[in-house]
Amino acid sequence: MDAIRKAGGGRERLDPGRVAPRDRRAGHPRLAADVEVPLTQRESEVLRQVAYGLTNKEIAVALHISYETVKEHVQHILRKIGVSDRTQAAVWAVRKELV
Repeated sequence: MDAIRKAGGGRERLDPGRVAPRDRRAGHPRLAADVEVPLTQRESEVLRQVAYGLTNKEIAVALHISYETVKEHVQHILRKIGVSDRTQAAVWAVRKELV
């Protein structure tokens, strides 16, 4: 935060090495592998189902929730873990040993 304040005040140039890299396609910050992401229990359940390859409709049936609710959970998950699609989320879940 200090670097941003200093850069804004013209006293110091912002060091790009101190800023988290961004996924240019989705505009999400990329998370380091060791960062803990605070997923809710339901988001974790949905992510696990995504990693198993289930569709949103299949997840809705399996978890007894609406299709629209699954879509919302998936969007929250993608944003929280900093990926742009379900495949990347599934890979992330496997690497984190959630499945």
